[in-house]
Amino acid sequence: LAPLAGYKKRAPIANILEAAQLDGKATGLIATSEIMHATPAAFSAHCPNRKDYDAISMQQVYQDVDVVFGGGTKFFNVAGRSDGNDLLAVIKENYQFVSNKAEMDGVKTGKVWGMFADSALAFDFDRDTQKEPSLAEMTQKAIEILSQDEDGFFLMVESSKTDWAAHANDPIGLISDFLAFDQAVGVALAFAKQNGDTVVIAATDHGNSGISIGNGATSNNYDMLPLPAFIDPLKKASLTGEGLEKVLTANRSNAVSVMEEYFGITDLTAEEIEAIKETKNGRMNATVGPMIAKRANIGFTTGGHTGEDVPLYVYASGGVDQLTGTVENTDLARYMEKVMGVSLQATTRQLFVPAKKGFEAKGATVRFDTSDAKNPVLVAVKGKTEIRIPVNTNLAYVNGVATKLDGVAVFDGTGTNYVPQSAIDLMN
Repeated sequence: LAPLAGYKKRAPIANILEAAQLDGKATGLIATSEIMHATPAAFSAHCPNRKDYDAISMQQVYQDVDVVFGGGTKFFNVAGRSDGNDLLAVIKENYQFVSNKAEMDGVKTGKVWGMFADSALAFDFDRDTQKEPSLAEMTQKAIEILSQDEDGFFLMVESSKTDWAAHANDPIGLISDFLAFDQAVGVALAFAKQNGDTVVIAATDHGNSGISIGNGATSNNYDMLPLPAFIDPLKKASLTGEGLEKVLTANRSNAVSVMEEYFGITDLTAEEIEAIKETKNGRMNATVGPMIAKRANIGFTTGGHTGEDVPLYVYASGGVDQLTGTVENTDLARYMEKVMGVSLQATTRQLFVPAKKGFEAKGATVRFDTSDAKNPVLVAVKGKTEIRIPVNTNLAYVNGVATKLDGVAVFDGTGTNYVPQSAIDLMN
């Protein structure tokens, strides 16, 4: 592939959720991470830096997604932001806001935004079932609401922390959230089979950790080991390493009893006990995960991502072409584009017009107001008409009067602003 030239290197490209929105479909996002983490952000925001949670979360709030479930409350509060914006207040003005399972269950229709933790949700094994809904429960509620739209819907569901468990070489975290994901897929499949006009795609964006049944210790006897040698040690665990932090004392003096009760490990070495005592909060899964992996003869090659082909599962209702075989990852978007009857290219043209070029073609002058450096505003002026568009929002103020756009204004980080064509059309 030839490299892109000039400004196109950072030019935003429409995603399938945005295409669905422009086609009149309802849309939803679900993740067990904070909702502005990489995958949900890729379906709802355009930012050159995946760690710029302020910009990403602001775009998400103004993206007009119908159903949003996940974590990350603290990133929407004023105290958790550097730009001074109270996005939680904005959410509550435009959505039914819920913060626990009971509140979510009570919503039957309309736009809803649920955040069930300050940052990421717990692993499913560790989850407070009264506070946090399961991935399957969030999926069920989202489908219940989104399917009321006669034009159809698009829903993205991510079991975010399977990736995190793999990074930590924590097989219990992997099992916990793969099972939770499997149940969520089951919910989607049940709906698709009943509905008869739905496609369900289950995939991962990459491999992680090189996990294998068998490790260096089994190199000479793997063909002689019974299945329970690999499975039974794992079945004894009832919490993940992250969950253990809630039952360990501050000085980890109860490490031996906790590991026996919740991990089924009764033969901790002195070195392992010391490692548990020295582990900081937030890192316990990376310490105890490898301990149970060793006892279950589970191997890992890395704490990072891996480059192998990954599984793809596709269910297509009768009469709909089913994607099969080995495909490029970007072909998934093309497949969704096809079965949904939308155009990503046309959506990009409609949502991401270089603002300076577009407004100047209308005879307007354009400037970038950075008097509030954390909240820049694009300003276009022609005669007595002034249009002000706060970056990362879907709002345009025409001579002070707010107008809602069909997409968000995006800054590429190097000097080019992009706005929807609907913003350009406001200039007479």
